[in-house]
Formats: sequence, structure tokens, C-alpha cells
Amino acid sequence: MKKGDATRAAILDRATDLARTIGLDGLSIGKLADELKLSKSGLFAHFGSKDALDLAVIEHARTSFVGEVIAPALRAARGEPRLRAMYQRWSAWGAQAGGCIFVSLSAELDDRPGPARDALAAALRDWLDTLATAARIAVDEGHLATTTDPQQVAFELYGIMLAQHDLGRLLDDPKTIQRSKRAFDALLARYR
Repeated sequence: MKKGDATRAAILDRATDLARTIGLDGLSIGKLADELKLSKSGLFAHFGSKDALDLAVIEHARTSFVGEVIAPALRAARGEPRLRAMYQRWSAWGAQAGGCIFVSLSAELDDRPGPARDALAAALRDWLDTLATAARIAVDEGHLATTTDPQQVAFELYGIMLAQHDLGRLLDDPKTIQRSKRAFDALLARYR
């Protein structure tokens, strides 16, 4: 990896970590330069604008999510085991410091049109499609009933994860993970 690429990757790692807690609005070129002990002009040269930095953060988070959640989960056996692996890996992803960046940014960007919102919405649509595809495969494998609506399974699973994220982080409910696991098991049982 070239030095410039390594620097850009380090910038995006830190920017993504910061965006989990302070959002894209709180993330400035100046703050990021201070955090990384870089000049503002040097950091700016990697992105060209704050909007480009915001998009790069979302794409970096998306790439990380694919590498840490989706790709490993796809190695699980087809059907329910794969759906369970997606849930478990996503749960672990959301438990890291700052929580799930996509959940955090959703509240910030949901009513704000523009390229960052569009990129975040595309990532969410892709994730819901991935979950629905896993549910469809679970039907094909005979793990879920043929009457199962895969899109509904994806919707409900996403709802479980939102509740886990919000109640665990905002309310600091010590039973959140247990409740999330029970909700996931009940979801699968209902569609079997």
C-alpha cells in the first residue's frame, strides 16, 4: 500500500470512529486534522471537500460492514444458520464503541436530502436485500415456512437490531442483548 493510500485509510478509520458518536455534522476537516496530527490542507487534499469526506466515511463503513459482518456470515451454512450468523455478527458490530454507525447516521440524515443520505440509504437497502435473500434461502432450504415473506423477515430483524442499539446504548438496559436474542429466536420460530 502506498503511503498516500495508507494515510487515507488511517484518516477514514478515525473519521468513521468519530462519526459513530459525533455524526457527520460534528466531523470537520479541522477536528479530524487535530485528531490525526495532520495539517488541514494535507487532510483536505485527500478528499477535496467536506461532502466528499462524508461520502468516503459512509463508503468506508460500508466496506468494513461487508468485511466484518456479511462476508463471514455468508460462510455459514445456507438457511437458518446463515441468517443466525448475520444476526450475531451484526449484533457484535453494533456493540463496538460508538455503536452501529449506520443507525447513528440514520437519525442525522433521514430528513436531509443529498449525496450522504443517498449513500446511507443505498447501504441500508443493500443490507435489507441481503437479509431478505438469506430468509428466502432459509425458505428454500426448508428452515422457514413457504408462506414466509422474506422482506418482512428482514424488516422485523432490522427492528430487533434498532431496539437493541437504542435501548442498549441510550437506556443502558443490561438485559438488552438477552431480549434481542429472545426476539430473534421468536422471529425464527414464528416463521418456521
